[in-house]
Amino acid sequence: MAWTFDNNFPIYLQIMNRIKLQIISKQLKSGEKLPPVRELAAEAGVNPNTIQRALSDLEKEGFVYSQRTSGRFVTDNHDLILQSRQKLSQEELKNFVSTMEKFGYEAAELPSVVEQYLKGV
Repeated sequence: MAWTFDNNFPIYLQIMNRIKLQIISKQLKSGEKLPPVRELAAEAGVNPNTIQRALSDLEKEGFVYSQRTSGRFVTDNHDLILQSRQKLSQEELKNFVSTMEKFGYEAAELPSVVEQYLKGV
């Protein structure tokens, strides 16, 4: 089944973000081998060159590394993964706080709103 993409955002960046999120959320483990480019392209429903570009950029950022004849693997750099998780978390929290302020909440009210939500989950 092909992945769904937003037409307003380059596909290779969406693929990068998806793989990065899988690494940050530990769906892809450190040292785990990634599927071959053609397999990922078929799964995503995109041209292999698009996958290649996404993986090359992920390699430049340090999220994956390649071994000449063995393929690409998820980084063992736990600091990079932790920093990325924290950065993404901060962005999500910023969006959350901004949205809640638009709803009329004060910043001081947010901890109790979150606590009530978590109790209900």
